[in-house]
Amino acid sequence: MTTPDPDSLLAEQLLRLTRRVHRIQKRHLERCDLGITPAQSRLLRTLAHFGSPPRMADLAERLEVVPRAVTTLVDGLEASGRVRRVPDPTNRRVIRIEVTDEGRRALRALRGARRSAAEEILAPLTDEQREVLGDLLTTLIDGGDVALAAERDLAGEGGLAAEQERRC
Repeated sequence: MTTPDPDSLLAEQLLRLTRRVHRIQKRHLERCDLGITPAQSRLLRTLAHFGSPPRMADLAERLEVVPRAVTTLVDGLEASGRVRRVPDPTNRRVIRIEVTDEGRRALRALRGARRSAAEEILAPLTDEQREVLGDLLTTLIDGGDVALAAERDLAGEGGLAAEQERRC
């Protein structure tokens, strides 16, 4: 009889947790009844983090997807009035994407849904366990890069709550 590989067990647990997180977040997103897909939600949240309206290429790079995928997502969000394409003020050949008032309303609803999902997911943990989990997740996300973790903390992006807020 072979001994179970602890790394394989951890990998399986991580996959199962990821699936559970996605299921719960999807359910909370559907309760918002916004008609936004998880991918559109991610694009909208990413768009909101830019200081000024980005180009499609900037969004594709930040989301780590091909530009065509961003075009499809923007088309859907534009059709629902949540984003709009605007010309770049310095280069008329460049199109930028900005969030509309309707998009900002959707973002507020999405944040509430994500918070509710996070509360459900984290309910079994004590405050101390949540803090430890947040530290462990930061280490895994940053790949042990202490400088990157410190940079995120300075930017106000550290911890489990911030990671939950970034994901959908």
